[in-house]
Amino acid sequence: MRLLTPWIRVSSVLFLAKLTSTHTLVAADAAWPRHVIDASSQGADGVRLLDVNADGLPDIATAWEEGSVIRAYTHPGADAVKDPWPQVTVGTVSSGEDAVFADLDSDGIMDMVSACEGRTRALYVHWAPKDPAHSLDPSQWTTDCFPAGRKRMQWMYTLPMDADTKNGIDLLVGGKGPGAEIAWLISPKNPRDLDAWRYESIHKIGWIMSIHADDIDGDGDQDVLYSDRKGPTRGIYWLERQDSQWHRHKIGGADSENMFLSTGDLDQDGRRDVICAQRNGPIRWYRRTENSWTSHDIPLPEGVGTGKSAAIADINLDGRNDVVFTCENAHGKRSGIRWLSWEKNPIEGPWHSHEIGGPAGIKFDRLVLDDVDQDGDLDVLTCEERDQLGVIWYENPHKLP
Repeated sequence: MRLLTPWIRVSSVLFLAKLTSTHTLVAADAAWPRHVIDASSQGADGVRLLDVNADGLPDIATAWEEGSVIRAYTHPGADAVKDPWPQVTVGTVSSGEDAVFADLDSDGIMDMVSACEGRTRALYVHWAPKDPAHSLDPSQWTTDCFPAGRKRMQWMYTLPMDADTKNGIDLLVGGKGPGAEIAWLISPKNPRDLDAWRYESIHKIGWIMSIHADDIDGDGDQDVLYSDRKGPTRGIYWLERQDSQWHRHKIGGADSENMFLSTGDLDQDGRRDVICAQRNGPIRWYRRTENSWTSHDIPLPEGVGTGKSAAIADINLDGRNDVVFTCENAHGKRSGIRWLSWEKNPIEGPWHSHEIGGPAGIKFDRLVLDDVDQDGDLDVLTCEERDQLGVIWYENPHKLP
């Protein structure tokens, strides 16, 4: 299977307090510098990264839900990275919940796909101009709607992936509410013929949060991992494509309101783990053992909002993997973004809390880690949609020696 969404590098910890209780968390450190990529519209809803112009730097796709625009941002290079980035509005659609890069027609130029919830309930493709010189000209982009996705459900997330190794990139899609499913939108011989895209249901769901590609079983190909937030189907599952069928395997989370997830090796034992924020509870780490998964809770510290997204990374470059998380409901002086380090080991803790975002911002989204400023450490990219901080990144203060 050919994957279109890249896996981001992971990297780091800062011990500023000694804790006596295994699950006590203490906030420390100043907030990281925040840089605005774009704050000119309303309701920025997610960042999806891909190097679309082959310059080795991450570019960004974002849907602005209340602003009704889908935008792409090109990394301006390290010298200008702290300024607003070059941007283009690739389409105007209502209730955009997700946007992602994908070369749907296999012409070597990245198009974009957007998923819309609310009353719109539609999936769109935004075709890029054939001449890359016109990529930042909004008049050169065209928008079409997938007939197979129209009015089926409120669409929440899209994963571009060549699931059947035929006809190029397909789409794994999921939604929320009545009739919601995780499904496969299958590319035809002529991907520009949107009427020919075929819809195949995979499983009923309540409210999809993440659809993520990774080699979960270690067999060398890409599987699909997803988090379901609501209802009788809620949980964290992975899908294995085998013998022309999707086989679903449960990891856990039936008792949780599962938010955004990601993968990484938290305990550095050589196995890929899963980490997922829970809205009303701790961050849950699903540790991969030889033949199963074990669940371990990482408590949220005091002074933060409710869980939204989590990722594994070595934040302070000490060689040990940590946890970064974002929040919703970070009202008042509550923080919406922090990172956590452990003292003894990731199972026992104690976990130490370190500031990233400070009190600014209320509702943050999925976080992505990348060395945005090319200085050797991992920064945090995300969106905030209540205080209208927009599309932003936080500069990691830890530096390579």
